[in-house]
Amino acid sequence: MAGAGPRRQAREAALQVLFAADVSRQLAPECVLNAFEDVLKAFSLPNRARSRARELVLGVAHNLKQIDEQIGVASVHWKVYRLGTVDRNILRIAVFELLIEVDTPTEVILDEAVEIARRFAGERARSFINGVLDVVARSVRSEAAGRGA
Repeated sequence: MAGAGPRRQAREAALQVLFAADVSRQLAPECVLNAFEDVLKAFSLPNRARSRARELVLGVAHNLKQIDEQIGVASVHWKVYRLGTVDRNILRIAVFELLIEVDTPTEVILDEAVEIARRFAGERARSFINGVLDVVARSVRSEAAGRGA
């Protein structure tokens, strides 16, 4: 994570926490917080990145059902539970941001997800993640624009 800005560091740390929680099938908010503490013992993150990573993992945990529904609709022919754990959690973080954090530009969210996929997932995963997020973004961001958000 060295060399990355605090927001990228936070997203990468959040991915690692969510990966650990997902592998152990413990994605409830209190379990995610335990995973957060356990996983981040291994990292020296600036306070800003640490705080942001915590926001992301809790945001995903609290909104998991809605997030996974969006991923499921957008990933035609793929069940969310059948996706690779890394891919699934990169998508969850980005979909959380698309749904909840309307002030973050769509392009930034998609670009960050693809860059994180470049580092942690395979070549095919980047294209798949980009495609799924594009569908989700068009759906949720156009709905928000229609509501005047």
